[in-house]
Amino acid sequence: MLDLVCSLLLIAFVSSVAITTLILYLVGRRARSARLEGHGGVMLGRGLMESTYLLFRPLVWLLLALRVTPNVITAFSLVPALLSGVALAYGHFGVGAMLATMSAFSDMLDGILARRLKLTSDVGELFDATVDRYVEFFLLAGLVFYFRDTPVIAILTLGAILGSFMVSYATAKAEALGVAPPKGAMRRAERAVYLIHGCAFVSPLALLWPSVIGPSPWHLSREIPIELAILVVATVTNVSAVRRLNRIADSLRARTA
Repeated sequence: MLDLVCSLLLIAFVSSVAITTLILYLVGRRARSARLEGHGGVMLGRGLMESTYLLFRPLVWLLLALRVTPNVITAFSLVPALLSGVALAYGHFGVGAMLATMSAFSDMLDGILARRLKLTSDVGELFDATVDRYVEFFLLAGLVFYFRDTPVIAILTLGAILGSFMVSYATAKAEALGVAPPKGAMRRAERAVYLIHGCAFVSPLALLWPSVIGPSPWHLSREIPIELAILVVATVTNVSAVRRLNRIADSLRARTA
C-alpha cells in the first residue's frame, strides 16, 4: 500500500510540473535559470526542468532563511539515495522512487543555494560530483540486486551503470584535456528521471495485473515499466558515451593539426 501511495504522489507531482510548463508556455513566460545552462535536450526538455525549479522556490527561500549550507544538502542526498537502493533491492519500487526523488531534488537544491549564497568553489564542485556518482550507483545497484534472478535485465542494468559512468567520464576527460565537453543525450538528470519514472509506475501497474514469472526473461509483469526504463538508459548512455568520446578525439586531432 505504501508503495502505491508513494507512486501516486510522484505521478501527481509530475502532472503538476507538466501543467506548470504548459501554463508558462501559454502565457509566453520563459524562466531562465543559470543552473540549467547547457542542460536539457531531446530526452528531457529544458521547459520541464525550469518548471521544477519554479515549483521549488518556496523551499529554497526556507532553506536560505534557516541558513542551511549547500554541502549539508549535498551530504544529505546520500541518505535517501542509499535507502532508495535498499528499497529497490527488495522490490519496494514506489518507496524507492520517492526516496530517489528526494535525493535528486537535494542535488538540485544544493546548486541553487550555492549560487544564491555565492559559495561556489572547486572543492564544492568536487564534493558534489563525488556524491553524484555514489547516489547514482546506489539506485542502479539496488536494481541489479532485485533482478539478480533475471540475467537479461541484470546485465542491462550493469550496462546502464557502465554507460552512466562513461558519459560522466567523457565530460570530465574533455575538461581535463582542455577541449569543450561535447553535448549529448542522457546526462545524469535525464537518467534519474527515466529510472525514477520507471520505478514509480510499477505499483500502479500492479493494480491491473499481478506479477507473472515465466520462462522468458522478458516476462509480462508489473516490472515492465522499470525494465523498459533500464533498456532505454543502458542503450542511450552507451551510444552517447561513444559519440562523446569520438567528438573529443576529433577535437584533439583538430587542435593538434
